[in-house]
Amino acid sequence: MQREDIANSLIVSCQPVPGGPMDSAQFVTGFAKAALEAGAKALRIESVPYVAAARLAVRAPIIGIVKRDLSDSPVRITPYLADVEALAEAGADIIAFDATDRVRPVPVEALVKAVKARNKLAMADCSCLDDARRALAAGADFVGTTLSGYVGGPEPEDPDIALIAQMRTLTPYVIAEGRIRSPEQAAAAARAGACAVVVGSAITRTEHVTSWFHQAISDAYAARRAQTVLGPTVLGIDIGGTKTMAALVSGGTVIEDMIVPTAREAGPDAWLASLAQSTSAWSGRFRRIGIAVTGLVEDGRWSALNPATLGIPDGYPLVERASAVFGKPVCAFNDAQAAAWGEYKFGAGQGRDIVFLTISTGIGGGIVCNGRLLSGLAGHFGLIRGLSEDRAPLEDSTSGRWIASQALKAGFKADAADVFGRALKGEAWAGAIVSQSASRVATLCRDIQMMLDPKSIVIGGSIGLAEGYLDRVRAHLGEVPPRLSSDLVAAKLAGHAGVIGVADLAEWAK
Repeated sequence: MQREDIANSLIVSCQPVPGGPMDSAQFVTGFAKAALEAGAKALRIESVPYVAAARLAVRAPIIGIVKRDLSDSPVRITPYLADVEALAEAGADIIAFDATDRVRPVPVEALVKAVKARNKLAMADCSCLDDARRALAAGADFVGTTLSGYVGGPEPEDPDIALIAQMRTLTPYVIAEGRIRSPEQAAAAARAGACAVVVGSAITRTEHVTSWFHQAISDAYAARRAQTVLGPTVLGIDIGGTKTMAALVSGGTVIEDMIVPTAREAGPDAWLASLAQSTSAWSGRFRRIGIAVTGLVEDGRWSALNPATLGIPDGYPLVERASAVFGKPVCAFNDAQAAAWGEYKFGAGQGRDIVFLTISTGIGGGIVCNGRLLSGLAGHFGLIRGLSEDRAPLEDSTSGRWIASQALKAGFKADAADVFGRALKGEAWAGAIVSQSASRVATLCRDIQMMLDPKSIVIGGSIGLAEGYLDRVRAHLGEVPPRLSSDLVAAKLAGHAGVIGVADLAEWAK
């Protein structure tokens, strides 16, 4: 076959849930026939026996793969040369394999060579643009987005449309695959430049599709119960540097939420207009709005303390503009202060006076003293400096940005999550960076304890809640006398702390 044979087409992945009631050759060939009759042009099938069974039943192009769970490598898709040979013998026209830059039993170049030796086409399942570059240099005929989001960290919910567009700059033979669950997402992948689009679970895995509908219906019924039991609902909004969360919140419970990207260059007027449009379906379900933002909020006006995080006009009339856009009462708070209130009222604070620290890309915080949230500049711990006037803010030598910069200085191109992963594996350089960050946070916690004497210091944020980090902070405080030490606890509300806190504050502001 030629690459053009599957151009501008739908490919259906006929892979039943392993061990499930449809995990048999009869169902796989049935899926294949039904998909082709409905307009699919090609198939993606896992395992040599299923490829052979489908080959006897259909004449359409087949992308064949073998999945293995290896003890010495994270690579699962067609890891061995013998797998390539067996798939070719079974009748696969295209052989797909994991092309990620990870520990692997066989180099990508050797897999491509083996595919070509059997006069088959090679598809490289990639996780990023660099994977695609290497695979194309090795001679791959197609590159796919199959493994984007599956090589570390939490699995995303949506397909990687941006990666499709990036790969299209390298080759016209991009196959979109991964988390494509609706016709709209499939169309978006095609518009982004994919020459073909693979859809799997949404068509051939009844168990998965049923679970999606079950979850959606359960959430809807829970939301209906919550509106009846919990009382007034508030729209909580948390505007961040890269994304914005909007949520319907009642009594400290998130009923529904959504995340939309923050178009940094568009400015706050555009952000508010976009939010109003995105939440328009909720307009009749809330009476008030609470908005949490990075930076300083005073008298309803918003100013940036660190323009690199999110640039806004100084003194932007946030409450006034938002009230005009939404047509409902609005209050606004700093995001970390709002999260502090959320943790105090509904999370790890347990109603006790706390200091909240969020450690992620930067460092923020909030203070609840005598049951009252301190506003203004209170809690901006990431911007404090040492005794030397030219010393940089604390977050510049502690937070996620700093961790990534130290990794680069050590000769490793890694973000904070990668550094933590390597530290957990025992790599000394990574452990030293994480430990140094934790040591500085420990010093900050000791200073906070001496200045404010809170009942607890609640630690949140992607760095603060990373595996092992809080234990390292506690270890650095090990020699501090008990009365001077801090009760460090992990935040409980995670990414919802800001919207829950600001929604409750909006109710108090009535």
